[in-house]
Amino acid sequence: MVLGALTSSCAQKNEYNNADFSIRKATVTHHKAIGVTVWQIDVGGIAGNTTPEPIGQLDGATVLGYVFPTTLNPADVGFGNVKGMVALALTSHPDFDDTPLWDENNDRAFDNDGVVWHPHWVILVEDKRVSGGLRVKQFTEGDTAVVLPPTNPGMPMYMDSPGFPVTTDKETIRVVVPDYRINNQTNFKYDGVTALLKVNGSKDDLPLLGVYEVFSVASKDLSLPYSVTK
Repeated sequence: MVLGALTSSCAQKNEYNNADFSIRKATVTHHKAIGVTVWQIDVGGIAGNTTPEPIGQLDGATVLGYVFPTTLNPADVGFGNVKGMVALALTSHPDFDDTPLWDENNDRAFDNDGVVWHPHWVILVEDKRVSGGLRVKQFTEGDTAVVLPPTNPGMPMYMDSPGFPVTTDKETIRVVVPDYRINNQTNFKYDGVTALLKVNGSKDDLPLLGVYEVFSVASKDLSLPYSVTK
């Protein structure tokens, strides 16, 4: 149901829907000797070349993402027993910084590098209020039942800022994930998606972070058909 909702927005167009987000393939490769998986999306243009135009505020800010929806369990990446789809999102958003532990542009300031491509674990759930059909799962602040990884950015959403290294090289964007950070799971299924999300900080009838457009889907139907290559 969620996957069908997500693919329904693929036909939409906007200024960001260009070759830099046109997926040619998505791969996850396990390197047993060094205990990591390498997650990679190849596009028709230059991966990571297009970043959001800043608007100068958090409310309404655009987030662009190269996203890997997976069949991983939320507990595998540090969340509690919560329902939803685990996705690894490589994102850029110049209007805010949600990686307070990491200095991605290496300028010794930890709050000014949201535009640099960086990873997030998120839990996605269906939300028909937004055109992309999905949002990052939220919770009520102060809910003591919520379990988050210790590297979470302190927002009332099921989101983590794990600090994995993200690199871009011509048509490729990739991220390296240590095995122990995914509970040593290497037999999961996944897909590749490029999408536009927006932050909402003013409207009670919209999610805090929703998917508004999907540019490309590796499998075409978001069936998560791909297996980790050994």
